[in-house]
Amino acid sequence: MDFSLTDEQQLIIDTTSRFTENELMPYEEEVERSGKVRSELVDQIRERSIDAGIYAANMPTELGGGGLDSLTMSLVDRELGATSYALQYIVARPSNILRACQGDQVDRWLLPTIRGERVECLAMSEPDAGSDVRGMKCSATQDGDEFVINGTKHFISHADLADYVILFAATGEEETARGLRKRITSFLVDFDTPGVTVSPGYNSVSNRGYHNSIVTFEDARVSSGTVLGELHRGFDVANEWLGSTRIQVAAVCLGRARRAIQLATEWASSREQFGQKIGKFQGVSFKLADMQTQYEAAELLTLRAAWKDDQGTMTDADAAMAKVVATEMCTFVTDEAIQIFGGMGLMDEMPLERLWRDTRVDRIWDGTTEIQRHIISRSMLRPHGG
Repeated sequence: MDFSLTDEQQLIIDTTSRFTENELMPYEEEVERSGKVRSELVDQIRERSIDAGIYAANMPTELGGGGLDSLTMSLVDRELGATSYALQYIVARPSNILRACQGDQVDRWLLPTIRGERVECLAMSEPDAGSDVRGMKCSATQDGDEFVINGTKHFISHADLADYVILFAATGEEETARGLRKRITSFLVDFDTPGVTVSPGYNSVSNRGYHNSIVTFEDARVSSGTVLGELHRGFDVANEWLGSTRIQVAAVCLGRARRAIQLATEWASSREQFGQKIGKFQGVSFKLADMQTQYEAAELLTLRAAWKDDQGTMTDADAAMAKVVATEMCTFVTDEAIQIFGGMGLMDEMPLERLWRDTRVDRIWDGTTEIQRHIISRSMLRPHGG
């Protein structure tokens, strides 16, 4: 197997690394202290990332995007992962779901999003329906050439800065071997639609400055032209998104863990106790060895999944394994890095406590670790009738 990078990939990595260091990291402390990203800073990062050629890099070149494949996007996400999520997400990676846009949807939603003129968010989770997506209560009832939407979505990331939402709502029921199941449809809904309200969500210990919101729909009317994909086939559209976002989460964890390892290694190489550098103590050196080993294993699994995605051979289990291993690795690495630093690692003068807090959500969003393990085990058992 050839793991070498092309010259183009190395150039993209170098560009993203410099951008992260020069345009994002200097604002980490400001975001941590204020709990928000100033609107003018959002505009600055968006503009400079467009100039750098890394904005909407996952979108096709014929639509104005960067045209990067899944593997190269994972390398970009790894570099961005070293900094605050509230800053890195502004370097937009529009949801792959938007590739399902057709007709007028392309000019109204897809192209403006790729150009950085509009921002999307995605609404699937509900107060009573998290991992159980089929249990969602938000409904869209057809009324002639319109749909009337009612319900509430929560944990909607960056809805406070978005212009529209990719909404998943129940549009009926169907009889299956397991009884009645809801049919789900995806819609594109502008936030200025009457009946749509965006409210502040919950305060999270992870990713300060990157907010979640509650989105409420009260008899909100949208035209049939807002249906993304096909009616009742919302999960088909979602599958275009879930695999890539799970790889993205894994890649971001690589960047975060790599920064923690670098900080811990530098500290172990300079901090002296009992007359010698603490890195010479086996209790510390073995931690570093385990941290690096787990990082390397997670990186290989993540990049393999991304490579298979480019070949059209990636399975749900491939993406799930990458997410499980990378997120659990990052939890381990950031925790061990703090242990190496001792009490200083928990002080907010250091970025370690932020890295440690931020990675906690990675084992929950985009499918919990338990859901990922279910996906993996199911792929193993099904061929045997299990």
